[in-house]
Amino acid sequence: MKRRPRARLFAPLFVALTASAWTVLWIWDAGPYARYLHTASWNDLAGIGALCRALPGASAALAASLYSAAWLVMIAAMMLPTAFPLFDAFARMTVARDDRRTLIALLIAGYATVWALFGLVAHGFDSALHALVERSPAMLANGWLIGAAIAAVAGLYQFSALKRRCLDRCRSPLMFIAGHWRGRRARRESFVLGASHGLFCVGCCWALMLVMFAIGTASVGWMLALGAIMAAEKNLRAGRRIGKPLGVALIAWSAWLVVEHAGIV
Repeated sequence: MKRRPRARLFAPLFVALTASAWTVLWIWDAGPYARYLHTASWNDLAGIGALCRALPGASAALAASLYSAAWLVMIAAMMLPTAFPLFDAFARMTVARDDRRTLIALLIAGYATVWALFGLVAHGFDSALHALVERSPAMLANGWLIGAAIAAVAGLYQFSALKRRCLDRCRSPLMFIAGHWRGRRARRESFVLGASHGLFCVGCCWALMLVMFAIGTASVGWMLALGAIMAAEKNLRAGRRIGKPLGVALIAWSAWLVVEHAGIV
């Protein structure tokens, strides 16, 4: 009985964590350091550029570190709320354990690690794409094609079997815990549980996250909108029905970009 109040504290603490992440993003975006949220060259930043030029290999390593920090704040704001049912169910399941706080921390760490790795891959792809565009006058003059292609791919993915499979796994937190948690090697299992759920979460949402890259990672408004869509997909009763209308909207957006820039209208 004494442990139940501790279990009830998890939800408000989690809400406070998410609210803090959104507050940090809002302040960051409104302040003089908003450029850290952009997929810009880190070498252009005062002080950072000099350090990167002075230390061999420092540019790539420091860029990855700084980007990871910004990305993790975005993940805390956008993706942690979508996985709250899993975290809450796990907190309730482990309420009687003395090491429950450590296990919950490892669960969240495993989830965040997968998203951090995805962020590095996406950032690398984005940087390579920017470099390719800068070397090609034709692509530079028609950069809208990239945005249209990303929107089309994201729209088509909403109709895929892989998207449906990943979404179903994300929407069943109790079954997911039952399939991955035995409690024998509690710490390892907690981290693996979070990482496994993170993989399915990436499988469900990676296309929408690429849309965020296409429209600019510094847009807090777009991040809030996409985060709300992903949270609704995973947690609302009608969440499964969001994917197809969203796919149609993204494909229509892609078509509108083509029509607009091709001079058809």
